[in-house]
Amino acid sequence: MSKPTQKKNWKDQLHEIIYEADTPAGKLFDVMLLVIIIASIVLVMLESVKAIDSKYHDLLNILEWIITVLFTIEYIARIITVKKPFKYIFSFYGVIDLLSTAPKYLSILFAGTHALIALRALRLLRVFRILKLGRFLGASNNLVTALKASRAKISVFLFAVVILAIILGTIMYLVEGEENGFTNIPKSVYWCIVTLTTVGFGDIAPQTPLGQLIASLVMILGYGIIAVPTGIVSAEYSNQTRNPINPTPEKPVKRNINLNSQSCSNCLKSDHRDGAKYCYNCGESLHNS
Repeated sequence: MSKPTQKKNWKDQLHEIIYEADTPAGKLFDVMLLVIIIASIVLVMLESVKAIDSKYHDLLNILEWIITVLFTIEYIARIITVKKPFKYIFSFYGVIDLLSTAPKYLSILFAGTHALIALRALRLLRVFRILKLGRFLGASNNLVTALKASRAKISVFLFAVVILAIILGTIMYLVEGEENGFTNIPKSVYWCIVTLTTVGFGDIAPQTPLGQLIASLVMILGYGIIAVPTGIVSAEYSNQTRNPINPTPEKPVKRNINLNSQSCSNCLKSDHRDGAKYCYNCGESLHNS
């Protein structure tokens, strides 16, 4: 005899809507949330335009307060629908949700802080989970893995670039001197970094023939320096699509992208396998039924 299905309580139903996107209600909630986030960012941007703010200040302010209240209700709902509230509060998204809600309240005490509402843009990171963009999820995972695998090589490379900038900056200080704007070694190193990165602000420029020759070499060197980290990451990224056991182009890895958006109500872990019934981290039921 099969066990009767237990009816979900209101907290479980609300958790499913707020934290997951597998149901029509959950997907609708998340899409509406994204629209509201974008609207709030647009409002802050419009308010920064003096001509618009002087004409529609009251309307923009009212709309911002309405959106802030909605975010406050959502933040409280996220807390009460999980079994371990502090785990959510101090999680990455929990901190972001709080920071995106607080600025409008802080603006009552501190003028100008409402502009920090732009932090709500970070909440758009949920877009991949909400819209189930599997292809982009796979590409982003490969990129993150490639960056992690490259961090040691890139760190060594950046350390070498810093040493090179210090040496070349010191040489330019000795060649050009204070009369040509290279008043000290730190400022000369700053010029070298700006030149190496091909930014070239133009606030300091060598005047002597020898200094200009060195500057030309630094500029040419800059193009090569930009290419090195790109090549390192590109090589690692390419490796992500090859067989880790026998890494040949003829045997690419077929990576299964899990689109399961369920979030554990106990430990808040997500990224479960498609069709999973229990949390891989704590064993809690994902269906609460």
